[in-house]
Amino acid sequence: MTPATAPGTGAGPAGATTEVPAAVLSVRGLKGFVAEQQVVEHVDLDVAATGVTALLGRNGVGKTSTIKAIMGLIGRSGTITLDGQDIASLPTHKVAGLGVGYVPEDREVFSGLTVSENLRIAERKGSEHRYDLVYELFPELRERASQAAGTLSGGQQQMVSLARALLNDNRVLLVDEPTKGLAPRLVQEVGRVLARAAEVVPVLLVEQNLQVVRELAHHAVVLTGGRSVHHGPAAEFLNDAELTQRLLGVSTGSEGVI
Repeated sequence: MTPATAPGTGAGPAGATTEVPAAVLSVRGLKGFVAEQQVVEHVDLDVAATGVTALLGRNGVGKTSTIKAIMGLIGRSGTITLDGQDIASLPTHKVAGLGVGYVPEDREVFSGLTVSENLRIAERKGSEHRYDLVYELFPELRERASQAAGTLSGGQQQMVSLARALLNDNRVLLVDEPTKGLAPRLVQEVGRVLARAAEVVPVLLVEQNLQVVRELAHHAVVLTGGRSVHHGPAAEFLNDAELTQRLLGVSTGSEGVI
């Protein structure tokens, strides 16, 4: 495994040298299981206390399963700490209650409920509800507050899914494939929103669009076969054509999708 960059300095989205902040979420030796089948073999990762950490890899290597294991949505073992607190044995609702926001790969809005009702359901008791931030980022959701979520476009449903996670005062966001299936204009919009969100709360981002990763991420963790095999500055990784070809199977010169 390529060693993680030691605390100190690293490369930001534009390749600039920046201070590497302490981790808000740390995972060591994570394994994940679905119906007694092991789908995550051994993952180590740290999510910095600010900015975006990208979780990268080819299709089927366990990125989504890693996110679900952290949330407790599938069986897991290993060490997971949130600001030093062990959360590996907690059920999903308690993980969420401690401030881990989750944006699933397939959006999973409540199609029969209105936009407003989808947001109200997401309100966490005891948390500040940041409607001002949500409507700053997604003014269209205010306009469509009474519209059934199931009648929205895919891009609009992604807005609802992101808005639900941003509504509460979370300590970290786990965002899984937010640009999947979206038109290029909407990919840019989602990227803008994530950049703004990362100013408020650190993000662990699973993303196949490498241009989005280049623009947003400071740090990258790469999975192969359910294992973390590379940790380091995102720009440094994406600028290494041989390494990205070997681990992702793509040339980053084309800034394509994995």
